[in-house]
Amino acid sequence: MKSSVIKDGINAAPQRTLLHALGLTDEEIKKPLIGIVSSKNDIVPGHMNIDKVVEAVKQGVALAGGVPIVFPAIAVCDGIAMGHEGMKYSLVTRELIADSTEAMAKAHAFDGLVMVPNCDKNVPGLLMAAARLNIPSIFVSGGPMLAGHVDGKKISYSTVSEAVSRYKVGEIDDAKLAEYENNACPTCGSCSGMFTANSMNCLTEVIGMGLQGNGTIPAVYSQRLLLAKHAGMKIMELVNNNIRPRDIMTEKAFENALTVDMALGCSTNTMLHLPAIAHECGIDIDLDIANDISAKTPNLCHLAPAGEHFIEELNEAGGIYAVMNELSKHGLLNTDILTCTGKTVAENINGCEIKNTEIIRTYENPYSRTGGIAVLKGNLAPDGCVVKRSAVAEEMMHHKGFARVFDCEEDALNAIYDGKINPGDVVVIRYEGPKGGPGMREMLNPTSAIMGSGLGNCVALITDGRFSGATRGAAIGHVSPEAAVGGPIALVEEGDTIEIDIPSNTINVLVSDEELAKRKALWTPRQPRITTGYLARYAKLVTSGTKGAVLE
Repeated sequence: MKSSVIKDGINAAPQRTLLHALGLTDEEIKKPLIGIVSSKNDIVPGHMNIDKVVEAVKQGVALAGGVPIVFPAIAVCDGIAMGHEGMKYSLVTRELIADSTEAMAKAHAFDGLVMVPNCDKNVPGLLMAAARLNIPSIFVSGGPMLAGHVDGKKISYSTVSEAVSRYKVGEIDDAKLAEYENNACPTCGSCSGMFTANSMNCLTEVIGMGLQGNGTIPAVYSQRLLLAKHAGMKIMELVNNNIRPRDIMTEKAFENALTVDMALGCSTNTMLHLPAIAHECGIDIDLDIANDISAKTPNLCHLAPAGEHFIEELNEAGGIYAVMNELSKHGLLNTDILTCTGKTVAENINGCEIKNTEIIRTYENPYSRTGGIAVLKGNLAPDGCVVKRSAVAEEMMHHKGFARVFDCEEDALNAIYDGKINPGDVVVIRYEGPKGGPGMREMLNPTSAIMGSGLGNCVALITDGRFSGATRGAAIGHVSPEAAVGGPIALVEEGDTIEIDIPSNTINVLVSDEELAKRKALWTPRQPRITTGYLARYAKLVTSGTKGAVLE
């Protein structure tokens, strides 16, 4: 056992005395020590129930003969951090989570780990840690929130974001806004649509690191506690058989994740997180393959914000395994690879059929023949940028308009609220990338303002920042190279014509190469917005969005 170094022999007597100080008996010290990484806190709705999940995991570990030992991981609520300086700290916590988990696991020589995350950066951060540590590990999330209800329709957090703009333009009154506010998020759990947290929890199942239902069983269901107990028991099998994360998270597993990503219509943030997790596994994901996978993968689900269905309905329709089984019938998945169940993908998904063909469409009747995410390239984004194409109106799939240029999110948002953005415009928000932000803020507020102002079918937004999974519309993020390093987005001027062609995977500013070269010669780097603390250090080390914004 890995923990032998702190338990066995005369030289380990000082360590054993500290284990006794924890209340561990000699009998317990002889058993495998299983670290349980608890993301519980009292500020994130997706994490307020995690203490219950952790307690169930502990019971499962003990039932299977291990000794559960809990330690914490931080988590930021993207919704609460949205629209102010706090959002600069969201993405950057992914690295803090991975680093601190690595430190705890190495320092205390755990034999295995059960990761209990839920919200946006917490899930990829712990997957990165699992890959880096490469000791037996399994995931069980806190689970998704149930949808809210107003006027007989299901709603979510994103409904409130758009309602703010509807209020500002006089479409709804104080009472209706308050009704949305008080009913959109009715339970604990990760927000109820296919936003980033739920996207990553679902893909954790796909990639083989979570049991069936990890991404879809609602947080408030007792079935979530049963899942946690099973995860606690399963980690002991993984420890006994020495099945480790890099045995599971292979190149084929990441191909599966990208494929199911396309079928589900996940958040564009997956295009940051999957490369970052793969990087920790020693695997290089070139996002160009995303378009190749998308070209052959139908979009089978239209979950909020792309549609009116929610994660609870995906769960009832058969969940992630039903989606995987449907794709596998047409040769779109690698099914011979190992998972945390100890079985192959083929064994896991066998017999998992779709129970509602409106929530999960069949291969023959998809929402679209191509996948939910596209990577665009062109002279505006030579290294690429991403769009959630499944959430883009048909009339915006090809768009040409005048650039309206802003050097920060706040200026763009004020212009939208003040009615200064016109139909046909392309809003450009720059200097919000990994280095320029720093921290690559999400732009949910501007996109929600565009949708709520009735401009969603005639205005596009592009940024070197990123978008919340709750964003819908022609919102194109991760433009690379970013403005802070002199990428072409820094050279765009007010009134330039920008052409976006999503079906062709292209994005260009219609300015000659000679003119762009002249502008580049005159361009000078901006002074850093933040010069002290963690964000300053992060800005110096972070790579581009197309590389997963990992640290060098």
